Amino acid sequence: MSVPDFTEAEQEIVSAELHKRYGKQVDVELADSELQLDPASTELTLCPTLYWTERGAQFVICKTGNGRFRSQFFYSDADQYGTGKEEYQGLHTCVVTLLQVQADHERLLANASAGATAANLEDEYQGPLVI
Repeated sequence: MSVPDFTEAEQEIVSAELHKRYGKQVDVELADSELQLDPASTELTLCPTLYWTERGAQFVICKTGNGRFRSQFFYSDADQYGTGKEEYQGLHTCVVTLLQVQADHERLLANASAGATAANLEDEYQGPLVI
């Protein structure tokens, strides 16, 4: 199976959302990832990937087919996070959700390091953070 590359329009969607989130242009690199697209198979498929790093986190959005995307952010090999959804049918929803989940995670980490208790964090956090 061959997955089509990110189009220029798709890359512009990601760049625009990153600019909204960070207030500046963020360099986005093209890469490839090998993903298991069919859970019933051990076959890996080469998928076009957009990669960037910001505020200590690294992000990837992988294109898994026409109009289908997966995403995650991570800080290290052992510290990886998803959005709670396996695959998105639209790039805009994928990137906005990824950025929101990471922002929520960043806020939780900041509160925890400032001495917030678990009860404080539960009260403050209202979204679908998947850790």
